[in-house]
This record gives sequence, C-alpha cells and structure tokens, in this order.
Amino acid sequence: MPATDFQGSFGRSLLSLRRDQVDSTTVVAGSSSHHEPSNMEVELDSFQRQVAEKFIDLNASSNDLLSLEWIGKLLDSFLCCQEEFRAIVFNHRSQISKSPMDRLISDYFERSIKALDVCNAIRDGIEQIRQWEKLADIVISALDSHRPIGEGQLRRAKKALIDLAIGMLDEKDHPSGTNLAHRNRSFGRVKESHHRSIGHFRSLSWSVSRSWSASKQLQALANNLATPRPNDVVASNGLAVPVYTMTSVLLFVMWVLVAAIPCQDRGLQVNFFVPRHFQWAAPVMSLHDKIVEESKRRDRKNCCGLLKEIDMIEKSSRLMNELIDSIHFPLNDQKEVEVKQRVDELVQVREALKNGLDPFERKVREVFHRIVRSRTESLDSL
Repeated sequence: MPATDFQGSFGRSLLSLRRDQVDSTTVVAGSSSHHEPSNMEVELDSFQRQVAEKFIDLNASSNDLLSLEWIGKLLDSFLCCQEEFRAIVFNHRSQISKSPMDRLISDYFERSIKALDVCNAIRDGIEQIRQWEKLADIVISALDSHRPIGEGQLRRAKKALIDLAIGMLDEKDHPSGTNLAHRNRSFGRVKESHHRSIGHFRSLSWSVSRSWSASKQLQALANNLATPRPNDVVASNGLAVPVYTMTSVLLFVMWVLVAAIPCQDRGLQVNFFVPRHFQWAAPVMSLHDKIVEESKRRDRKNCCGLLKEIDMIEKSSRLMNELIDSIHFPLNDQKEVEVKQRVDELVQVREALKNGLDPFERKVREVFHRIVRSRTESLDSL
C-alpha cells in the first residue's frame, strides 16, 4: 500500500474524538460553544501523528523489508517515539501517580523489562551471524586467489560451507541440530582455541539461559494487552492512549527483532492487532502482515531468521556448495569462471554483513539503555 493510501485510512485522531465527545456534551446541555483544544490534547494528538508518520515511512521503504538497514530505521523510529513518550510522562508526572495512570504506566514498565531480555538475545544472535561471516571469509580466502584452484583449496572451502550450513540450521525445526549445539556447548568451553567449532560459537554467544524462550517472552509481552477503556481515557485526560500506543510499538519492534535475528525458540505466534481508529494502526498492521507473509514463504519456513542478509548468505553458500560438489579435476576454464562468480556473490554478502552488523548492534544496545533510562527516570520522578 503506498504511503499516501495510509494518509486516507488513518482513522480519527485522539483530538477529534475528544472534540466530538465535548461537542456532544455541549449540545445536550443546550450550548453551541466551540471547544478549543487544550495544549495537552494537542500534545497527545501530535504524538499519535508522529508514530503514524514513522511507520508510514517504514512502509515506503518496505522493498528493503527486514534488511539490516530497514530494521535499523525501525529502531530509530522506536527511539524517537520513546523519547516523545518519555517527555509526555515527565510533563504530566503529577497525573501519572493517580489512578488509573499509576496502574497503566506500571504495566508498561513491566513489559519493557521483558523487552530487555529480547535485546540481550538479539545481541547474541548478532554474534552468531558474525561467526557465519567468518566462515564465509574462509571460503572466500580459499577460492578468491590469483593462483589456480586446487583440491586442497576446495576441501577447505567445502568444510567451511558445511560448518556454515550446520550453524544456520533452525534449532527448533531440526532437533538433531539442537542436540548437536547443546552437546557442543561444553566442548566450546573446553577447547576455546578451536575457533572453527560451531559448538564454540554457540556455547560462548548465548547470554540468556538455555531454558529461555523468545516465543514465550513475546507472548508475555503481549499478554492482556488491550485498548484503553473509555473510562480510563477520560479519567487520565487522554494519557492512557499514548501508554497503549507505546506498549504496542514496543511489542511490534521486539516481534520484528525476534522474526529477523536468530535466537532461542523463535516463534511469531503472537496475537497482535491494533484497532483501525488509531492513526498509526494501518501502517503498523501493513508491516505486520507483510512480515507474516514473508515467514510463510516455502523457502523461509525453516530458516533461523527472516533477516534479508541471512537469506542472501544461505542462498549464496548453498549455490557455492552445489558448484563445488560438481567439480572434477582437472578443473576446466568454465568451472573456474563459475567458481569466481560465486565467490564474487559471497563477497557482496560478506560486505553487507561486515558494514551492517556493527551499527545495527549499536542501535540494539541503545534501545536497551534507553528503555532502562526511561524506566529509571520515570520511577524517580514518581
């Protein structure tokens, strides 16, 4: 859906809903006076519009959906929304301590704590991808040389490709891969010098416990998330709405991270729905539906993550592996040209990971610290 289409399907803003509510009251009372929006109403409505605009922009760049660059933009949007939400909480802290806002804001911060575990698991997943990048480097260094390709170089590249294929197995869908990883956890700690061990990569990367589940964490984040009740909206002077908005944005961002990056017990089965009358509902639900459709593609069902670069490295390494299997010596010129072409493709994928992972990890870290800081400052102000 084009960005302009969302502007026509925004739904009614908080400000218009409140104005209608006041106008209907004055009509009943026999008064025809026009309701002028308060500064608070304008502020809250501005927040709703800002969230909507951020997600419209993300839809406009959805050709790069689930790439490192696109998810980086999603995290930037979250940080902007988080900062605006933090300002709203601070500006109206006198009302935050009153019912029902004390209950609603406490619920938000409890959910945000759960998001911190997701951030930790995602950083572990980033480290796992880095190990795949190193294995791709081995393949490139073995085959991307000015010397004629020999059997020893092919064997070295083949071993790295096998390690890469094993490392990219989705543990949930391949129980044998899970057992291998669990057995090798202790191996990695004993033989830390064996840097090409897949077990080493996994055993030293996970900072969450082995019983931790990304799927269950998302379900806990989404549990009992409901639109604010009308009486809560009225009693909080509208502040219940930005709390719901920020909670929904937090859940969506964590859901996208789990969908894209390898982590323990990935699962996207979260009941996520936003009523259409929210300004930001249409663009958010559009992105949600696109990602769900991507996860249902036949070639992505058993993948360890929907990140675009993961798909690229999986396809490139698989094609390289098939090519190596078809090679017989002496190597003819045509096969040598094909090998060089596959190497060039793998170099492009490696460069995409090399240039994208560090800034992406910094943004995940910033999201983590911003959530912590926002929670601490808000609790201190209360």
